[in-house]
Amino acid sequence: MALLTILHHPDPRLREKAQLVERFDAALQTLIDDMFETMYDAPGVGLAATQVGVALRLAVMDCSEDKASPQPMVIINPEIVETSDPELMEEGCLSVPGVADKIQRFTSLKMRALDRDGKPFELVAEDLLAQAIQHEIDHLDGTLYIDRLSTIKRDRLLKKLRKQQAA
Repeated sequence: MALLTILHHPDPRLREKAQLVERFDAALQTLIDDMFETMYDAPGVGLAATQVGVALRLAVMDCSEDKASPQPMVIINPEIVETSDPELMEEGCLSVPGVADKIQRFTSLKMRALDRDGKPFELVAEDLLAQAIQHEIDHLDGTLYIDRLSTIKRDRLLKKLRKQQAA
């Protein structure tokens, strides 16, 4: 396994719309393993392939509270099919490090996806897992959580980010 480089805003590759995964080969399995290693090392709860410069509809997540008992999850070609009412939630991102803000996310959802072997599954997710799924699907669509902020909040957050990067 290998650590991958996580792209940071404003890298234009973060704005690419990811393509459907069609080949479930050894290269895909290696990418998934490398993404998990990178996510755990960061540390984060989710990582989309676009965040490591690979424009495929693939994300890895682990929302377990006890890191001694990991619950790794792979979602490939995910699609949200049902949602609840939105709620303001605190959110940050490995591609926009060191800053966070509140955005609207659904507290529960139902999604369809493929697992790492290409087998279809459906999942009902709540709370942090639901938030992480939405966040990673946004990445696959070329959207960052900061895009969901008001212009004033986004400008303030980006100014803070530039200040941190300059320090």
